Amino acid sequence: MKFRRWFLAGLAGLFAAGAFAQSDWPARPITLVVPFAAGGPTDVVARTLGASMTKSLGQTVVVENKLGAGGTIAAGYVARATPDGYTFFIHHNGMATSTALYRKLSYNALADFEYVSQAVEVPMTLLARKDFPASNLSELVAYVKANQAKINLANAGLGAVSQLCGLLLERELGVKLTAVPFQGTAPAMNALLAGQVDVLCDQTTQTIPQIKAGNVKFYGVTTKNRIKALPDAPTLDEQGLKGFELVVWHGIYAPKGTPKPVLDKMNQAVRAALKDPAVIQRMADLGAEIVPDSKLTPESLQVWLKSEIDKWGPIIKSTGTFAD
Repeated sequence: MKFRRWFLAGLAGLFAAGAFAQSDWPARPITLVVPFAAGGPTDVVARTLGASMTKSLGQTVVVENKLGAGGTIAAGYVARATPDGYTFFIHHNGMATSTALYRKLSYNALADFEYVSQAVEVPMTLLARKDFPASNLSELVAYVKANQAKINLANAGLGAVSQLCGLLLERELGVKLTAVPFQGTAPAMNALLAGQVDVLCDQTTQTIPQIKAGNVKFYGVTTKNRIKALPDAPTLDEQGLKGFELVVWHGIYAPKGTPKPVLDKMNQAVRAALKDPAVIQRMADLGAEIVPDSKLTPESLQVWLKSEIDKWGPIIKSTGTFAD
């Protein structure tokens, strides 16, 4: 009987400690894991949000970069992390596409995480080297169809959204171009600027300065509507590539089992950051769009991730593009 009373008292103490920890959260710095290199587009978004959330949470949000395997190393790390509210994860479209790109994953993208919120969307832009023969989209389409065997298409590596954009472009035009993968967006852009590759589809966080400087041929944006950062730039859809819509979306996740009160507070911190004038201005400078309130719920992120897995899985599998 004494042991039973001791055991029950111990359990009560643990539950009480857990409740206290949740109500007192955060009591120490929070880690926000980024699956890509420091200085890259996702890293910039993470650090911008983290700086603002630090103010509202009262604890530092520390960005930790865990690179490799298209974001799957970082995802696996977070899936195995202790669900105590001090490890979170920000990832883009790769959270969905990795399920088709990789034959083996150490985690289940849908089942092994808690959902916090979406955050921002970054439009893509279709570019070519400055001396590329085509001056507008219709000329580009005609030239690519006539010369597909000798045209190369740069991307930022397996699973990068630039690769997905290239796959979508090939499908829409009914062509097969030579893919040239790089280790990140910066090397891909540098190769385009140097005239070493022909075409690149990449996000505005990287391309707007080069577009405005006239260093590249620019054919349009991949969003359904024109964007604030490039108000005079037509979309690919309005120029004839109907339904060509692709943005880099960012979601924030936590290890499965992270307490709901903690998730709720983190969601509130994300919402507050997205209303921070400094964040709004920084995102505008990058050409990023803050998502509407309807996308700021955990449920919305979960539904969106599932829809993106369903969308990209067949496209990726049809190309035979896989990673071990």
